[in-house]
Amino acid sequence: MNKLYIGNLSPSVTVEDLRHLFAEKKLPVPEQILLKNGYAFVDFPDHNSAIQAIEILNGKAELYGKTIEVDYSVPKKLRSRKIQIRNIPPHLQWEVLDGLLAQYGTVENVEQVNTDTETAVVNVTYATKEEAKVAIEKLTRQQFDEYCFTVSYIMDMDAAPPNQALRTRRGGRSPRDQGAPEHRPSGGFGSPHPRQHDFPLRMLVPTQFVGAIIGKEGLTIKNVTKQTQSKVDIHRKENAGAAEKPISIHSTPEGCSSACRMIMDIMQKEAIETNATEDIPLKILAHNSLVGRLIGKEGRNLKKIEEETGTKIMISSLHDLTYYNLERIITVMGELEAILKAEVEITKKLREAYENDIAAINQQANLIPGVNLNSLGIFASGLPVLPPAAGPRGSGPPVAHGGYNPFLQQAPEQEVVYLFIPTQAVGALIGKKGQHIKQLAHFAGASIKIAPAESPDVTERMVIITGTPEAQFKAQGRIFGKLKEENFVSAKEEVKLETHIKVPSTAAGRVIGKGGKTVNELQNLTSAEVIVPRDQTPDENDEVFVKISGHFFASQTAQRKIREIIQQVKQQEQKHQQGASASPHHSK
Repeated sequence: MNKLYIGNLSPSVTVEDLRHLFAEKKLPVPEQILLKNGYAFVDFPDHNSAIQAIEILNGKAELYGKTIEVDYSVPKKLRSRKIQIRNIPPHLQWEVLDGLLAQYGTVENVEQVNTDTETAVVNVTYATKEEAKVAIEKLTRQQFDEYCFTVSYIMDMDAAPPNQALRTRRGGRSPRDQGAPEHRPSGGFGSPHPRQHDFPLRMLVPTQFVGAIIGKEGLTIKNVTKQTQSKVDIHRKENAGAAEKPISIHSTPEGCSSACRMIMDIMQKEAIETNATEDIPLKILAHNSLVGRLIGKEGRNLKKIEEETGTKIMISSLHDLTYYNLERIITVMGELEAILKAEVEITKKLREAYENDIAAINQQANLIPGVNLNSLGIFASGLPVLPPAAGPRGSGPPVAHGGYNPFLQQAPEQEVVYLFIPTQAVGALIGKKGQHIKQLAHFAGASIKIAPAESPDVTERMVIITGTPEAQFKAQGRIFGKLKEENFVSAKEEVKLETHIKVPSTAAGRVIGKGGKTVNELQNLTSAEVIVPRDQTPDENDEVFVKISGHFFASQTAQRKIREIIQQVKQQEQKHQQGASASPHHSK
């Protein structure tokens, strides 16, 4: 959606005045401008130029002595749950923004928008229209350091009447073009939208070598792409004035490594010609969610690569991450041939982790209808997620197998889940002064408490999560993700945790099934270990524990399936009770 409203116009303003203003500010000059008395509507060619127009003109440009207003043109009836926040400082931590947004309601999704602006832009989807309205009122002009947020509604095409949505979409642009966010591999701006299973090699190169890499009239970089069968993108507009620029290489693993070799050769030759004295290391960019598996438990993977290749490898600190950039820098130092050998091994580990995440997402994409898996923060951004199977866009979330959809209940039941995490991970989950666990609770819309340790030497601590099915999914997803991020698993493993849920004692037998048939099928279906301990004494609520062990998606699938069985048992009991009360009692 790139249609802008221009307000507070003098009656003297003409279409030519507006065209001249756009040209003067180096903005695209739209072909069609609809001028009314005191305001106008303008269609920009893409969302990037629309955002630039708002930032450059709104409250900053004058025509005939009047300061003009520029914002998205969104009719009131289409002002729904979606807003856009601009002018976000690039150093603002993701957790800070996450916590801020959660103050005004349940955030369903936050997506970065790819722009040429130095500050960041995000599209935010709240659970309700009212929450979005409150967020706009509270966030507009809110200041961080010297940056002042600007906030607007963005048009929700799903909320538009069918004929209006069709008219908008027939205008020659796809919904993605109409202000849709770009999903970028490894979280960086400017990267092309990845093909499925495309894992780019991302490098950082000194800015002074960019000209040599491109070559006169682009001949050098063309030669690199031709010889290595690669697509090489040099993101010169990123981080204006920065000492280093990112390069994305898209190809086969062999093609990426060949292009990397040629680029390193070019930089070394340029360094010799310019009498640069410092050695040139290889700097690889990788999404934070993948780095833990590259490092390995106690750093074993990195040590092995260093020993086998004769290189020194360093990884940038977690503290350097911001929500604007979730990539870490892997610096490889040594002789050129050794560096290139290390690159092959490093990229291999990163690609394995990436493909494991793809497999997990695609396997379970429809697990919880309506939840955006990328918004959980447990996977590298840009991972392809299969769209929900079912009806047409806007027709509502699909119903899960068996007709049970936990998110379509009139009043979603509060569920209690007991999740066990390593004792040494408690500090990371709580965060400094409890900030991380508070922000996590805000994000998920759940109550999250860590039970006291039963003794000083316990190896696991119990996390008690209370919330709706969706809140459970989000909270548990972030906790699994935090453990992966903090490297609490070995190199080739997924995070596996034990979860306990309570079920009515009357449903425990149904979970087990005749001769253990149901629980065996459940384990085969979900890849989780499911145990209903025998000889349990039901508690005061006549409930017993079911233990579930497995990685995140396995655990979630098992939890949903068991809840489904509980729901079926409850429905059957209610029908039985209703039938009994309806049956007349005849005395003879």
